[in-house]
Amino acid sequence: MFKHSQPNGRRPRIAVAGATGRVGSALIASLASEPLDLVALTRNPNAEGLPVGATIAAVDFDAPSTLDEALRGADRLFLAHGTSPRQVANEIALIDAAVAAGVGQIVKLSTMGPPSQLHPMDWHMQIEAHLATLDIGYTVLRPSTFVDILARAGTPVADDAWGGAAGSGVVNLIDTRDVADAARVALLDDAHPTSQRVYHLTGPRAVSMPEVAEEISKLLGRTIRYQQRSPAEQREKLLASGLSEFVADVLLGLDRLFYQSVMAETTTTFKALTGREPRSVAGWLGENISKFRK
Repeated sequence: MFKHSQPNGRRPRIAVAGATGRVGSALIASLASEPLDLVALTRNPNAEGLPVGATIAAVDFDAPSTLDEALRGADRLFLAHGTSPRQVANEIALIDAAVAAGVGQIVKLSTMGPPSQLHPMDWHMQIEAHLATLDIGYTVLRPSTFVDILARAGTPVADDAWGGAAGSGVVNLIDTRDVADAARVALLDDAHPTSQRVYHLTGPRAVSMPEVAEEISKLLGRTIRYQQRSPAEQREKLLASGLSEFVADVLLGLDRLFYQSVMAETTTTFKALTGREPRSVAGWLGENISKFRK
């Protein structure tokens, strides 16, 4: 928690961009009991699922003054944005508005991975490069792929049609709740408010999609197989399921990284930050096995 009192004895003010997203919503929930003023930034103030106990601030990236207004008086900003072609421009606009508003620390949700032309990895690289040019404290969270991506396999598993182009490559998936817990620690840290840091976050171990199929099989009591496909075959399947070309290409990019075991490393960063082990893939599957039932 912040150790230093704020000007005029007011409570610290934390703005959360991406408050209705998977990480942002979990973060808001974990901060709700703290003596803070929380501001949830949203492009749709009438949307369902907006956090209770936070001030709702509507933002319009085509109207920069709304960003300035939303961030007025904020001490720290959590920055997340859904994957989209506007991600770079929108996040940079929020970063610049935060600097102009006098925000002291930004916690940016990024992604783990090597320099790449794949979306959204390349977009995060551009945003981080901009952040590095500014005189502001920041913490960049670089998690591996979220375990929640397995929820996309729910209907295909139920229909005995799950597969992809990941082969037997391994990836260290992380629970979004753990990413939110790491963000919470970074936002409340008052020991080094002006430092510029990067944290690489992973789950406890890497797994392959065939291993995930084995775990689902145990939980369902029937045999589930991960059907190996070529990238072209998988793209055709994704498009046939109704996904846009943009989303299909993002998912194919992930399959490519999984196939090459690009994100197989295991870090101890999460435990060092929070004092506990990260949640496992098996644990997430156990909690969410209903998504895979017929």
